[in-house]
Amino acid sequence: MTATPASSAAAPPVVDRETWLRERDELLVREKAHTREGDAIAAARRQLPMTLMPTVTVRGPGGDTPLVEVFEGRRMLIAYFHMWHDGKPYEHQCEGCTFSTCHMQMLDYLHARDVTYAVFCEGPYDESAPFAEFMGYRFPWYSAKDSDPALADSRDFGFIACYLRDGDKVYETYWTTGRGVEALMTTYQALDLTVYGRQENWENSPEGWPRVTGHPWRLNGRPTAQWSRPGVAPR
Repeated sequence: MTATPASSAAAPPVVDRETWLRERDELLVREKAHTREGDAIAAARRQLPMTLMPTVTVRGPGGDTPLVEVFEGRRMLIAYFHMWHDGKPYEHQCEGCTFSTCHMQMLDYLHARDVTYAVFCEGPYDESAPFAEFMGYRFPWYSAKDSDPALADSRDFGFIACYLRDGDKVYETYWTTGRGVEALMTTYQALDLTVYGRQENWENSPEGWPRVTGHPWRLNGRPTAQWSRPGVAPR
């Protein structure tokens, strides 16, 4: 990924402050409607039925770990199912999963709401756990490579699943993939507030607005977040 510079003309028109405030207020009406619709969808999500999970395990630092123990005593669990390319070096691992998970470093607020966040990796634990350490991840990391297929349930890795624990029983309450995973990507929420947005080719932006070239989650051959890790030499 490299950013295409904006031309000197690539900027919104300049108006007086009164006009700017009026147009900003007009957009605010749409933003509030969007927020209320999001609240309504979240309410519907909370009212979905749930489905009982079979007894399954994942592989962690202590070996095979029952799913119920991944909750760490909390009632809810958010699990990100991380893609993995067996035998490949770190720079060839999934850039999308790296982009998603690298945002989840501060978990205090989730824990305060009785929620555990963990990653279930598609690759073997002994191979993928050093990657999590390299990335500086502080959340629990497990391998689902040898888990009962019922855990992923034929879904391609790169998705989020949410669970509820009732005693020793675990229920799946929600899952999402594709752009639904953007719930973890706070960088995108911040970029969406800026004049140039995400700078990706699919966006509806005026002519001349800057665009990234190459993969939007890679920089000089690596997932972008890896360049700040110790031991990674700049190019």
